[in-house]
Amino acid sequence: MSTFDSKYDMYPAGDVGVVEGEMNIPSQGAPSGDAMEFNTLDEPIKETFMRDLRAVGNKFYHVLIPREKTSLLKEWDLWGPLLLCTLMATILQGSTQRADNSNDGGPEFAEVFVLVWIGAAIVTINSKLLGGNISFFQSVCVLGYCLFPVALALVVCRLILFATQTTFLFFLRLIISMTGFVWATFAATKFLGDSQPPGKKALAVYPICLFYFILSWLVVSHSNV
Repeated sequence: MSTFDSKYDMYPAGDVGVVEGEMNIPSQGAPSGDAMEFNTLDEPIKETFMRDLRAVGNKFYHVLIPREKTSLLKEWDLWGPLLLCTLMATILQGSTQRADNSNDGGPEFAEVFVLVWIGAAIVTINSKLLGGNISFFQSVCVLGYCLFPVALALVVCRLILFATQTTFLFFLRLIISMTGFVWATFAATKFLGDSQPPGKKALAVYPICLFYFILSWLVVSHSNV
């Protein structure tokens, strides 16, 4: 037997060996024709969109009810964080009046957008430097999805701003914002806590708390419709 034949006899027909990651690889030994295994590349765009939409919704559900710790880590994506970041930046834009009383909303949108992504990246880098055992994008995914309670608090506070503002309504917005902050921090530490060495969890949790506190403070300080 030649060296070429012995090389390919290592893998029988239909066996592609060990593949790292979570990729769906069609069977190499499947017969041609109608019996060939269905590939996601062949499915309609609508089904692909709906499947991804259900996956994003499922991650939002696990943030609201963080019972288990692998739902956001198993298959990470950045669609949910992008939606939440865009929503918050859109609502918060124009909240700061300029000296010339002009308010085009552009810089405020950019500030919020950059704050979310740069903040998540810095928290993730800190986690990795402390010895965290999850990937960079897994951590950014978790931090982004856990913005959901803060985004909900922002929407509720925005609705409250339509009423005539009083001291009571200010404290009501403060309570709602702090609830979103605590909820987001709890969910993030629930998912990311076990990824840190036992003696360094406090050092990893502190930047997470600071990240969500700054965003929650933006929610409280947003005072115009």
